[in-house]
Amino acid sequence: MTSADPSSAFSDLERPPLDARALRRALQVGQPGSWWRDLTVVDSTGSTNADLAAAARTGEAGQPGGAAVLVAEHQLTGRGRLHRSWQAPPRSALTVSVLVHPQAPMARWPWLPLLSGVVVAEAVRRAAGVDATLKWPNDVLVEDRKLAGVLVERVETPVGPAAVLGIGLNVSATRAELPVVAATSLALEQASTVDRQTILLRLLRTLEALHAAWTDAPDKLQDSYVRRCSTLGCQVRVELPDGSEVVGLAESVDTSGRLVVATSVGRRTLAVGDVRHVRATQ
Repeated sequence: MTSADPSSAFSDLERPPLDARALRRALQVGQPGSWWRDLTVVDSTGSTNADLAAAARTGEAGQPGGAAVLVAEHQLTGRGRLHRSWQAPPRSALTVSVLVHPQAPMARWPWLPLLSGVVVAEAVRRAAGVDATLKWPNDVLVEDRKLAGVLVERVETPVGPAAVLGIGLNVSATRAELPVVAATSLALEQASTVDRQTILLRLLRTLEALHAAWTDAPDKLQDSYVRRCSTLGCQVRVELPDGSEVVGLAESVDTSGRLVVATSVGRRTLAVGDVRHVRATQ
């Protein structure tokens, strides 16, 4: 596409609904041996994360050894980390939450937000030909433009702790439809496809594969994440909840998924929950 806004070629009529039956068939949802236990597509909801977490707490969704998926064609009160809002026009994005019961030690769970970011980056590369990177911990970027965000929440269920992995990915949104200048969409990045069915199927299959790999060989996830993390090697300013800042070189991501920053007075190791925002200063 050669227009200034490539996504302007897509209209509401070219944003077909997701075919839940075809998705369930492709993933063999509910079949013996399938990791996928349930997949539901709703026309509209406030928050897929909130809905799936509520169902998990009552035992209505999810079970150990499997995953449940909730997708909304339109999410009205989506949110990211620190309660930041996330909005998109109907059918212009993928708003999906996946409930998992990780069969891994609790000490590894801090990797789940980072794993989710790797899943999105890898899925859009394979499905749509867009090379995305990761801003620590899990913003999915194309150069410095935000393509997708991730919110991971722990939830207590009748069969033990679980995690809800929430993903919001801009697919066919036009420049005018995006809430901020710093955002982008697959259409704006001239993706090879903006077919949400194709992209969602790739995303879920990538999640299944990487979740299994993380469970069996966690070191491989660290290597995959580091290769995609555009924060590393940059001078950064890290804002902390108490209003203070850490300034220095983003040096590495350690075995627990924490960001290691080399400052003028030594190294600081920062966990996802310890940070409000990370900004590159050069």
